[in-house]
Amino acid sequence: MADNELIFRCLASGSSGNCYYLGTRTGGILIDAGISARQIQKDLREMGLDYRNIHGVLITHDHADHIRSVGTLGERVHLPIYTTREIHSGIDRNYGVKEKLKTSRRYFEKALPWELLGMRIQTFGISHDSTDCLGYAIDYLGQRFVIITDCGEPNPDMEHYISTANHLVIEANHDERMLLNGPYPTYLKERILSPRGHQSNAVCAELLARNYTEKLRNIWLCHLSLENNDPQVAYDTVAEALEAIGVKPGRDVYLKALERTSASPVYVLNDEVIRSEN
Repeated sequence: MADNELIFRCLASGSSGNCYYLGTRTGGILIDAGISARQIQKDLREMGLDYRNIHGVLITHDHADHIRSVGTLGERVHLPIYTTREIHSGIDRNYGVKEKLKTSRRYFEKALPWELLGMRIQTFGISHDSTDCLGYAIDYLGQRFVIITDCGEPNPDMEHYISTANHLVIEANHDERMLLNGPYPTYLKERILSPRGHQSNAVCAELLARNYTEKLRNIWLCHLSLENNDPQVAYDTVAEALEAIGVKPGRDVYLKALERTSASPVYVLNDEVIRSEN
């Protein structure tokens, strides 16, 4: 296996915490830091990596399940923390971040491309009830990786980047029927269903069916709700929509609902559809 092959691993995905690794066998980046620094270190070591191999942490938005350990990573581990000025301001105001960012903060402008570790990084806005919320499109050696999490309603930028992705992580937060009949109080149900809430399985499925292209090789469903979703339900909803346009998961595209609280296998991202997990 070549050292410069692009690899992806989800360390956690859901309301309990979110964190993803993207890079190579010798170094890369983290996207979000919503689990403990100790757990991140453990998961990296399983891959033969360490914090010394991490060249930056990219933040999607300032909710606690995406930034829980950002202060530790930035100020104690000395990793640069990249996001917009607006999101950095939201991190400063978040009481869940005990260690405030000082020397580790790095800024970029939304929608302006920039580079890190040979990766070309583009960002776009997502509708969510945070200070701001970003999707990322990351290009490396001809592969485009796109992550879209915590999105209340689709927008043209989301559709564009789905249609240009080779590898996609996208929110399928809830089954609407499970949510409406579930234990959440009314105000929380309304928040999740709002245009600045979270994306349902059905909306995710419609988005994918509408914007699927043959260059899309792998799809991971992220940020599944524990109370209002089920991995099989999410998978089946999306698979049905894809099959309706003649796309068969397992043959034409890899489809997987990500684990909420445990790390996924390490995935190699290339021109092939993933056929089996490591």
